[in-house]
Amino acid sequence: MPKNQGSDAQPREKAGAKVVLWLVLGLGVLFGGAYAAAHYVAGDKVPRNTTVSGVRIGGHPQGEAAERLRAGLADRVARDIETTVDGTPVAIDPAELGLGVDYEASVAEAGGERSWDPVRLWNYFTGGDDFVAEVEVDTATFNTYLQGLDEQHGQPAKDGAITFEGDQIRTVDARTGKALDPADTLTALEAAFLEETPDVVALEMADVQPDIDASDVQEALDSFASPAVAAPVTLGFEGSNIKVAPADYTAALSLVPTNGELVPTLDPAKLTEVVGARITTGAPVDASVALVDGRPKVVPAKPGVTFDEQQLQSGFLEVVAKPQGERTLALDAQVAQPEFTTKQARALKVKERVSTFTTYFPYAEYRNVNIGRAAEIIDGTLLKPGETFSLNDTVGERTEANGFTKGYVISDGILVQDLGGGVSQMATTLFNAMFFAGLEDVEHKPHSFYIDRYPVGREATVAWGAVDLRFTNDTPYGVLIDTVFTDSTPSSSGAVTVNMYSTKYWDITTTTGARYNLTEPKVRRIDSLTCHANQGYGGFDIDVVRYFKPVGENTETREDEVFSTTYTPSDTVICTNPDAVDE
Repeated sequence: MPKNQGSDAQPREKAGAKVVLWLVLGLGVLFGGAYAAAHYVAGDKVPRNTTVSGVRIGGHPQGEAAERLRAGLADRVARDIETTVDGTPVAIDPAELGLGVDYEASVAEAGGERSWDPVRLWNYFTGGDDFVAEVEVDTATFNTYLQGLDEQHGQPAKDGAITFEGDQIRTVDARTGKALDPADTLTALEAAFLEETPDVVALEMADVQPDIDASDVQEALDSFASPAVAAPVTLGFEGSNIKVAPADYTAALSLVPTNGELVPTLDPAKLTEVVGARITTGAPVDASVALVDGRPKVVPAKPGVTFDEQQLQSGFLEVVAKPQGERTLALDAQVAQPEFTTKQARALKVKERVSTFTTYFPYAEYRNVNIGRAAEIIDGTLLKPGETFSLNDTVGERTEANGFTKGYVISDGILVQDLGGGVSQMATTLFNAMFFAGLEDVEHKPHSFYIDRYPVGREATVAWGAVDLRFTNDTPYGVLIDTVFTDSTPSSSGAVTVNMYSTKYWDITTTTGARYNLTEPKVRRIDSLTCHANQGYGGFDIDVVRYFKPVGENTETREDEVFSTTYTPSDTVICTNPDAVDE
């Protein structure tokens, strides 16, 4: 062998390797370029042969494909879904049903997305399939629509029930209902929603079983309801046995559907009321403040004796279901504390008279009745700090049953008769006592025209259900309202006085301005069988100012308070009917 043969072979081998390497690199570059070009061409386009619910969207970018799908499905999305509900034809609007199409998700599912995945690129150029559009459901809208179909075509299930009427038991039979099954209904409607030529969807009502069926009712009858009315319950209290009949206590019993059962339930307040009316107890007496020999005095509270309400309530349901001979419940005695204690009454510091005011009125029997009755009801009212007095709430409606009679009131600027006429005299007196006690005026309305027996600009009228007198005790002390009434007679005026007792908090002074904006009365001719003639007089405006000066421990300051009143003229009334009666 020649000496240089081996050395010549090595350079040739190296040269060959380089050729192969460059060839591989060249092919790699060529393939990579082709791959990159394929990725660029495919982009986020949908595979070329793709259809979604029969709409061709292949070869288009994702956004454009979504719009093509929207346009292609527009007619189907807008059309009604033809159905029958238990054989009755019903056209359903998909939008009202809550059905729609998620176009973007549908395109993405069909392959419309940018990716370097070679399978994705291969599918774009060679693939494409038939897909079903992604249907979206608004669950709340669907459930509401389905509820409407059930109400129109179905029937709700009806629970069995048991009620008591005195000592009688009333039962309500359970009833199987009819309703569409939500899952099956949605599946069927979704399938027909985007079909090119859908068949009529037959929806069938399914049976809906009641939560409380006949067996549940029978169980409750046997275990509780029937025993409950079988015999009285005996309550042992303070050595005595008191029998309470079913006709009385069943008002406190009910059977409430709970987790598929009728569960005995007790109304504690009603039961306590029923038992309290039959068991003699010493009721507690709240403390109060009253006038004794002309001076305010705290009347101490008194505790009472009553039965243990918790013991009654916790044991009654058990004992009422027991057989005869075992229907006895022993109740322990308890001390019942008053709600308003002696200590609380003393803390009100009702010690002295802080204001008084008296008004007078001419003789009329209706005034004696109505003003006297209002004074009687208001007398002894105790206002705690922060409480608001209402004349209407305190006195109540002015009816014959409440002790009132007919009298004159102002209506539409003239005097007419109505129940409670004259009570405004009480309102005016009370307003002035409140005024000089320094309490907060919440609501008051002067008479529409001025009545000269009242303080000008410092008076009030009331009307049930329309006009009230209200004021708040905004002092830190209690206020006791005392009234004194004197009947009028044909020869003497009547009088009503309101005294307010508390701890003096304000020293009140007042000024009354001059009358201004004077107005003239009109003449009104009334052709009515009932008419009250009147000589009219003019109206005017007037201002009254209340000044507050703190007294004792009071360190508050308060701005002057102005009461502005406009009085309309009192019209002259001429009765033109010759048969008119002044009633």
